[in-house]
Amino acid sequence: MLILTRKLEEEIVLNSDIRIKILASGDNQVKIGIEAPKNVIILRGELFDKIKEEMEEVIQKSTEAIVNVSNFKVNKLK
Repeated sequence: MLILTRKLEEEIVLNSDIRIKILASGDNQVKIGIEAPKNVIILRGELFDKIKEEMEEVIQKSTEAIVNVSNFKVNKLK
């Protein structure tokens, strides 16, 4: 993990097209602004983690369903 110290109005640039700017700080909070191309998805960490967990559950259930279906025997019609 890279740890940086920034002052108000200072920025961090990622991949030359994403800019993160410190807008305010105080009361145990930091407000940041993010400029990024429209195709870049920006999520809060806790929301990203929740989506990831839900997707893993869906994948697990899908895998279980496929395994259950493979246990069926198919009778071929002549």
